[in-house]
Amino acid sequence: QRALRAEVRIVARYPLERETPVTHLRTQELVSLIGLAAASEERTRRLVGVEANGINACPCAQGLVRERAAERLGEAGFAELDVERILELVPLATHNQRGRGTLFVGTESPVNAEELVRIVEGSMSSPVYELLKRPDELFVVEHAHLQPRFVEDSVRVALRDTLESYPGLDDGDFVLSRQVNLETIHTHDVVAERYGTVGELRGELDGAVAE
Repeated sequence: QRALRAEVRIVARYPLERETPVTHLRTQELVSLIGLAAASEERTRRLVGVEANGINACPCAQGLVRERAAERLGEAGFAELDVERILELVPLATHNQRGRGTLFVGTESPVNAEELVRIVEGSMSSPVYELLKRPDELFVVEHAHLQPRFVEDSVRVALRDTLESYPGLDDGDFVLSRQVNLETIHTHDVVAERYGTVGELRGELDGAVAE
């Protein structure tokens, strides 16, 4: 066709078999596997990507709940040290957001899509499961509230874990992380995204550690 550039995008729904966290019931989670390729006369580049769901608990609202709970406990006569201990032991309320994470890796090296899914799910406050009994529900809710995260936190964690999981990536390889939180107390959703070459991202992470 004498085109200067050609692009292909393939998306497939893929069932991942797993067990629920407490009752160990077998279940399946559907994730998206994504393949992108672009070709010109000079070269061909490809990206391997995934999209998976999870849950994020809002740190900001949880901080406000913590402050108000501390005030109420103090007014009820609890000593300051007792208040701190209570707040450390009891999961604090906040609003939850269904999260949808996307991760792309552009490299000639082999990349395992299921490992990318684990990175995306691990970047959020908690994974979600299609099948949950009550003990599993308790685990997911408590786990999420003990690990509150913003959308930008999920992006940073996904990028960090990708570089740690694939230390052999070349500096010129490409990584993209995108997180969408489907808000519950707002009428809008929240999005964060960061992409760049592996060399750029490694430099940022090394700088953050050095500080």
